[in-house]
Amino acid sequence: MEFSSIVFLYIFLPIMLLIYFIVPSKFKNAVMILASLVFFAWGEIRYIFIMLVLAVMDFICGKKITKYQNNKKKKVLFLMINVVVNLGILFFFKYADFIIANINQLTGLSIPLFHIPLPIGVSFNTFQSLSYIIDVYRGTVKCEKSFYNYLTYTTLFPQIIAGPIVRYETVDEELETKNISLDNFSLGMKRFIIGLGKKVLIANYVGALWNTIEIGNYSELSVLFAWTGIIAFALQIYFDFSGYSDMAIGLAQIFGMKFDENFNYPYISKSITEFWRRWHITLSSWFKDYVYIPLGGNRRGFVIQMRNILIVWFLTGAWHGASWNFILWGVYFGVILILEKLFLLKLLEKLPKLIRHLYAIILILVSWAIFAFEDLARVGEYIKAMFINHNLVNHEALYYLQNYGFMILIGIICSIPLWKKLKEKIDRKNSKTLEFITSLGYVAIFLLSTASLVSNSFNPFLYFRF
Repeated sequence: MEFSSIVFLYIFLPIMLLIYFIVPSKFKNAVMILASLVFFAWGEIRYIFIMLVLAVMDFICGKKITKYQNNKKKKVLFLMINVVVNLGILFFFKYADFIIANINQLTGLSIPLFHIPLPIGVSFNTFQSLSYIIDVYRGTVKCEKSFYNYLTYTTLFPQIIAGPIVRYETVDEELETKNISLDNFSLGMKRFIIGLGKKVLIANYVGALWNTIEIGNYSELSVLFAWTGIIAFALQIYFDFSGYSDMAIGLAQIFGMKFDENFNYPYISKSITEFWRRWHITLSSWFKDYVYIPLGGNRRGFVIQMRNILIVWFLTGAWHGASWNFILWGVYFGVILILEKLFLLKLLEKLPKLIRHLYAIILILVSWAIFAFEDLARVGEYIKAMFINHNLVNHEALYYLQNYGFMILIGIICSIPLWKKLKEKIDRKNSKTLEFITSLGYVAIFLLSTASLVSNSFNPFLYFRF
């Protein structure tokens, strides 16, 4: 089930909200658990058992680690059991066929593939479980004493598909006592509607253009059309993913919980270092705290620091998918970040802001060309089309720009903080008229999104596969 679906918007969510707000506080987690299991089962009912078993294991291992706080061997044993099982499940479902296919290609063997569908949200769910058990082991959080509360945390349906990655320490108090209020409900609904509009009205629309270009013959693309296509993909993936995060954060606020922010206008960045402080913030933070720093971070000399950066970005690429293009994408960013640490950031600081911004945007758009195609040959063909195709402009490019240019422009405008600044001005003026007009705007976005969903079957979620 997708947030941007008629079933979710007009059946699942209203029923869930009605029950959630009617029942006494002590039953709200039960409603959340049941709703999450129904939500998950809608598309992946056969994997619910695995989710429940892993939740039981996390809970038991957390209690055992706390029990054996002064016995290092037993603490490490239960930590390793949890980490190995969680990563083993992720590895099997996400990477087993990839590894077998590569072995077959290298050796000429014909080992059969499993062809097992990837459980929805398995990467996000695994990272949440690992953050909990590692934090308990480190003593930075106390183990959850109530399995009822822990199951609520590990199955939370707002973020189960595509994040943000919610650490236990972020919501531990709210699992017991939720901050439910009319203000939170109102703010949460507004945030949800903004996310819905991002996804349905922008991501889906520009995604249709990318879908047309993606399946074409890249040798016939003009340079203008190739850049138009990758800009469309960049806008699609941003509004798709940040829209989902907005919807998840909004839903959490409605339910009296607070999730961490996941995006902060990444396309205004003036370096790749800044970009990764603004894009998928919870993932970057997770790798920093649970991989980069434990490896030594920047505390053990320059060479070790560079090694750690490459390891983190290799894993970041692999986390996104079992394909060489994702690994190349991760290493691509790792190398650029190393170069920025070495000398590029100091050089960029001397340049005008516009040049720094163009530097970052060009590198980001090239990265999306790597990310978009699992076939590395097509990656090369598309990047070639972006830079050295013989045809700079053709009629096809002009035709599609005429049809999609306005929405691309809207997407670019909405990817910078103009609306945020305007909203802050409206809030400062505290005008009832402006508030009323703004409220009408939210209603209009919701109704337009509904109309688009009813009339348009093109509604993909790019991050489902992760």
